[in-house]
Amino acid sequence: MKRLALLALAITASGVVSLARPSPPVSACCLPTTPNTYECPEDRGLYLKAMDLAAFNMLFPGDAYFGLPRLETGLRAKRSSTEPYIPPILLRSIGWIESVITQASRVIPYGAIGPALISFDCGHGIMQVTSGMTTPLGGDDYASPEQLLVATNYAYNVARGAVILADKWNAAPENRPIAGTDTNSDPELVENWYFAVWSYNGFTGPGAKRSNHPMDPIYGSWPRVAYSCGPANDGFGHNRGNYPYQELVWGCAAHPPVVNGSTLWSPFELAYPDLNDPRFRGPLDLSNFVFPYTAMDIPTPYYAHRDSTAKPSSSLREQIVGSPRLGLSKTDVQLLVDKKRKTFASQEVNISNQGSGILSWMAVSSDPWLQVSPVAGVAVGPDLPCSAGAPCEREAKLTLTINPSALPKGTQTAEVSILSPASDETQTIKITVASLMKLGAPGLTKS
Repeated sequence: MKRLALLALAITASGVVSLARPSPPVSACCLPTTPNTYECPEDRGLYLKAMDLAAFNMLFPGDAYFGLPRLETGLRAKRSSTEPYIPPILLRSIGWIESVITQASRVIPYGAIGPALISFDCGHGIMQVTSGMTTPLGGDDYASPEQLLVATNYAYNVARGAVILADKWNAAPENRPIAGTDTNSDPELVENWYFAVWSYNGFTGPGAKRSNHPMDPIYGSWPRVAYSCGPANDGFGHNRGNYPYQELVWGCAAHPPVVNGSTLWSPFELAYPDLNDPRFRGPLDLSNFVFPYTAMDIPTPYYAHRDSTAKPSSSLREQIVGSPRLGLSKTDVQLLVDKKRKTFASQEVNISNQGSGILSWMAVSSDPWLQVSPVAGVAVGPDLPCSAGAPCEREAKLTLTINPSALPKGTQTAEVSILSPASDETQTIKITVASLMKLGAPGLTKS
């Protein structure tokens, strides 16, 4: 089971969040109810591989929503673009700070299928993607395919988090400062992502609900003891409220979490802007924290680092994304109505993944009198491991029922469309409503 102490506190892209709080009102987020998702084994191996693929733009290259954009580089007066890339250590560290690198709710065991992780402000999954996840963006008040994938599939969630971080990088210089004025703002230098990482949680300062300004007086003097995601007795800081967000990420990179006796990644020391050095203290003075932050540009902090993580093999993508294929146990359903007794029968349809990986699906009813539950979820292929004793129903059960107050008189027909955006499939379930009629002999009915 998950260790609740590790999951008691997480930080989302818009502020500090306690995962012990109640789930958000279903009307507050893009899906009306919390969908099921797949949670990988405790070693987070699949998630870390997905992060490496996303960092090198190998998950969904060229996709307008999930593919990394080209990165801007250079000084304010002379920006150019370079190949999309994010140092993988940043995605790992951000993922741990945001969610302890978990896609499902804290009550779901590792290697299981169950409700997705959704914070009180609609942050979804591993990367706690909030932007674009607060209201339905599809037609007829349904979630869009992209929203469904972010909420239910870890690969798409990680990819979208990477895109958001890249967009924060590209926000300079129009509405963010530049880090790396002496290194041509080279994105391969991890420390040059300082302002982008700060922005992932909110480019905020004193007076905000969550301030991330390193010189905010609430954080005390400089230098400070570094933050750690490692064991509580390792001699470093563990109170998240004592650090701006970017220092949490820097500290987690250098002092990684330990799972079952092993660190999730090799310690990666990162240089901080020295707030006692005029080259950093001057630009980061609180008086310069004024949009569009033109006076806040800084050089690369001393001893900048490159992430030596090797580019993954292209074959790894198949393991992470898979080749899902939609299957339905039935495509014709009859719902029986006993109008005299005012009873309405329901039917179940199993949704399966006839391929591999995670099949994210959403059910869309054609008529208001035909209700579907749940409206979205996953079906998981046989290639993904489930832990012994963990809940792992690889097929999803869709229940079809009638809303009697909305049912018109007479024989009715309707359809439910099952959409699977990852496999680009849609299948239709045809529904017929039939009334039960009494025959002559007691106890006999005919529809």
